[in-house]
Amino acid sequence: MRPWLQRLGADRTLERLNAFAEESRLRTASGRAVRFIPPGAADAHYEIGVFESGRVQTRAENLHDLFNALAWLAFPKTKAQINALHAAEIPQERGRRGRKRDLLTLLDEGGAIVLCSDSDLIDLARTFQWKALFWERRAQLLRSMRIRVLGHATLEQALKPWPGIACKALFVPADADPDTAAAAWLAALPEHATPRTLASLPVFGFPGWLPGSERAGFYDDARYFRPFREKPDTASPGPRARLLDAAR
Repeated sequence: MRPWLQRLGADRTLERLNAFAEESRLRTASGRAVRFIPPGAADAHYEIGVFESGRVQTRAENLHDLFNALAWLAFPKTKAQINALHAAEIPQERGRRGRKRDLLTLLDEGGAIVLCSDSDLIDLARTFQWKALFWERRAQLLRSMRIRVLGHATLEQALKPWPGIACKALFVPADADPDTAAAAWLAALPEHATPRTLASLPVFGFPGWLPGSERAGFYDDARYFRPFREKPDTASPGPRARLLDAAR
């Protein structure tokens, strides 16, 4: 996302974002040209509106919305696939958002695409062995793992970084194009998918991302680098609970 942010510079306007969208031939999965427009009335079926029209409501002066627009530019296939899956799921819901859409929301707001083909490192991440991953296997990690943050809420939080910021991680092969691989993973997502399909990853444990990570003791703080706890996959939680879950 950094190249788009650098190109944008101080001209953080809808006109500039739309010029980038046109230059990139940005499209929804339905084939509509993506355009960033001023927000209108709240709409419970917002994702269907985006899918059918290509219009993404955006407050250019709002960092959350700005990072969402930049995510469309940086990860066009993934964002289009997330939107298409939301639009397909909404008509099937009966008053409560389903667990598959919870997964999509967490990936969209707080997701990261992790490029890694090292099964040992992936296993350490999935089993919450944070000190082993970030410290004891540090040289191996720096050779074999790269993280591309997709979630626009996480990017907004990262302007004031702290160790507790975490992502829901999607692992793809190290030599893959992250956008293409993530979109393909989403296209194959089963109907029964839930947020637990994604791994939790405290991304600011990655070496060098925060001061203090050069010390082994940094990873002993269980407030942020939590041990694995088996949690029941319950019904869809409220918005605040979902954000707290994303931070774990």
